[in-house]
Parts: sequence; C-alpha cells; structure tokens
Amino acid sequence: MSQSYVFTLMLIIPLIFSQSVRGKDCVCELQNSDPAFPENKLSNVEFTAIQCTRNITLEKMTEIDRLVLGLQHRIRQLLDNVSMLEREDNGNLYAAVSLRIIELELAEIQDLLDKLNRTTNNYQQLSVQAAAEFQDMTDTMTELEKFDHVQVMVKQRENKLIKRDLERCKEELNSTSPAPTLSPGHCGLGHVVSASGPKMYSLTEYGTSYHYGAWGRDANPAPGDENKYWLVVLTSSNAYGNFIRQYSSLSSIILGIAPTDTYISSSNPTTNTIQGSNMVMYANSLYYNCYYSHSVCQFNLTTQSISTVDLPSDTGYNSKFPFAHLGTTYSYTDMDFATDESGVYVIYATTSNFGNVVISKIQTSNPPVVGQTWKTSLYKTTSTNTFMVCGVLYATRYLDKEREEIFYSYDTITNKERFDLKIIIKKMQTNIEYLNYDPRDHLLYVYSDAYILTYDLIFQ
Repeated sequence: MSQSYVFTLMLIIPLIFSQSVRGKDCVCELQNSDPAFPENKLSNVEFTAIQCTRNITLEKMTEIDRLVLGLQHRIRQLLDNVSMLEREDNGNLYAAVSLRIIELELAEIQDLLDKLNRTTNNYQQLSVQAAAEFQDMTDTMTELEKFDHVQVMVKQRENKLIKRDLERCKEELNSTSPAPTLSPGHCGLGHVVSASGPKMYSLTEYGTSYHYGAWGRDANPAPGDENKYWLVVLTSSNAYGNFIRQYSSLSSIILGIAPTDTYISSSNPTTNTIQGSNMVMYANSLYYNCYYSHSVCQFNLTTQSISTVDLPSDTGYNSKFPFAHLGTTYSYTDMDFATDESGVYVIYATTSNFGNVVISKIQTSNPPVVGQTWKTSLYKTTSTNTFMVCGVLYATRYLDKEREEIFYSYDTITNKERFDLKIIIKKMQTNIEYLNYDPRDHLLYVYSDAYILTYDLIFQ
C-alpha cells in the first residue's frame, strides 16, 4: 500500500518536484517567501527617463541664452540707430517716418521680451516637473534595489564613486602642473600620443542641413581678432561653398548669434570658389582648393581678393585621390590644408608619386608660393584626414562608427615614417569630414556630419 507525504518548505526559489522512493510517493512543495519583482515599476521608470530625455534637449537648454543674446543685439542696434539719428538731426529728422521706425524696433524688442518671459516660465515649469519625476524615479529605484540580493547595484555605485574620485584627483594633479603654453612658431611639446574628448560638441545654426563643412580659428590672427571663429558650409551639392561666416566668440558660433558673411562670389560654384571641405584660415586669408582645378586659392578677407598658385600638373583633383574608407568616399577632398606652428601646408597626391601623399609648404605671401615639398609612401585614399603639428604630418583612418584612429605620421625634419601609432579618437557621429590643428590652443577642430567638435591633444 502506497503512502503520500506532503511537505511545505519556505525557500527563496520556487520548486515543485515528485519522486518515487520504494513505492512511496513523496511530494515537496517549495514556496518563495519573497514578493514577486514589480516589473511594471521598472518599466515606468524607463518610460519616464525616455520622456525626460525627449523633453530636455540641447536646443531647449540653450534657447534662453539665444534669446538673451538676440535681445542684447537688438538693443545695441536700437541704441546705434538712435545715436545716428541724433547726430544727423537737422531739425526735421524726427518726422513721423523716423519715429515710426523706432517705434517698430521697440515693438520687436517687446516681442522678444515677451517670448523670453514665456520661455522662462515654461522652463521653470519643466524644471519643477523634471525634479519631481527624478525624485519619483530615485524613490522607485531605491525600492527596487531591495530585490538586488547580491548587491550588484550597490557595488556598481561604489565603483562609480571611486572612478569619480580618481578623475577629481587627476584633474587636481593636472591643475597643479599645467602643460606649457607655447607661442605660435615655437614647438617643443613632443609627438602626439593621445587624443581626449570631445571637449566641445554642438550643432551650428544650420542644424543638420549640411554634412560637409569646416570651422576653426585663424592660426595667425590680426590684433583684435584672436577670439574670432570662422565657419564654412558646403551649401551646393555638399561639395561647393562661396562664403565664409565669422563669429565674435565660441558661444556666438554655437548659438548662431550675429554672424558676419564674406562672399567670395555671388555664384556657387564658379571660378575660384571653394571645392571640398578642406581649408584653413591663416593671417585673415582662407586657403582652399580652387573650383575645378589643381590650384590653391588664397582669399584675403580684408581686401576680398583672390590669389592662386598651381600645384604640379599631375596633382589629383575632382575626386581622383580623395580621402575615403570602405563605407564612403569624401568627395573633392583631393587637397587637404593644415596649419601648425610654422605656417600653412597643402597635402595632396600625384600620379608620379603613385597616388601617395605629398606635403608642400605654402609661403603665405601674395600671391602664395609653393615651398619645400616632401613625398611619403602613404597611399592617400587609405586615410580619412590629415593634420600637421610641429612639422609632423599625422593621418587618420576609419575604424567603425564610434572610433577614428590616428595611425600614421611623417616627420618633415627627419623624414621618418610610422604606421603604428594606434591613437584612438572617440567619435560622436559616423564620419569626420574636416579636421585641423590649431597651434594657438593645441586643439583639433573637427566637422563631423554637421556637428562641430574640439579634441585635446596629449603630447609626449
């Protein structure tokens, strides 16, 4: 005669099994003493976090700054107009028309003030709402941590705190022993060993409209222009440009406030306008590949005049030797331009050098002159960009969507080449269309799929 026994055990893991032992049926019921994990609460936290990310964007965070800068600009403009009217007053100037113009400008300023007040109120409400939602998420995650029996999240949080303390320690160490500040024309930092950043990452006022362009600072500015930034976007077919846009500061270029446009030509493209995204600014002149030619153009922004110099007749242009990788070809990048502590260079390829990179120093006279030249064994289309630091050419190549690699260098002093640098640049977008080194602040200026970025270079 078989007998049955029933045992009820309170264990952490629920389990039901049956076993026959010598003709007797033994049934064990194992029950979980812990409550079920509230998966719906975790889903709610995730949904709230996604909503917060969508509501709090870079554009919203900078909108008030843009409005304030725009308001300041309009007020200054109004003051200038009133001052001009006062200087030119002949007794009849303040007629109805003149007063009406001032009245309209005041109305526009009032509209800006109203918009600023509305935006400020909306963002205050958004801030209060976000703070409340963040507190709810914090409370919920604290509650959910009770289900973390092996304390994985606690250990992760401890590791983050340790990493934060290490970063602070590193920053304090760097602040006590800052890197030397070198004036233009003086080298001594050693070879590049690392690139950190991005230090700055932003869209321009054009948004994501133009994926090809260039930006930076004048490597040898005139007195008073030290803080200016320039921007060129290729507005025609992602290949051609005909004007340079300048800003008074970094915040101005980020916010798109009060730019000044200087046109090379009213047509785009046409003779001597910009072809390709590679160019540099030096001594208030822009150097770039002249449209549909193997020539270097020098556009003087002060005189708005153009001078040219020809490269060798077998120089590649019109995408014969462009920068490229397996995923894409950067059209019309046959010529690259670079600045370092000693001046301007043009980097290109010729058929006589089998498509390999050639470096030529450009003497920045008017007209410009091709100076000393070096031939390398780097096949140009295997790289994606080049830049110069202290007479050393560096080349990059595409690794994947998140990484670019500085893999090559050529020292114009020793003629030594290296293909094994393995310096990683962390990308924010897939492609880097423009890259140049500024000898004044030792930063890399990058244009990447419509975004502008800077990276710190670490030297030996």
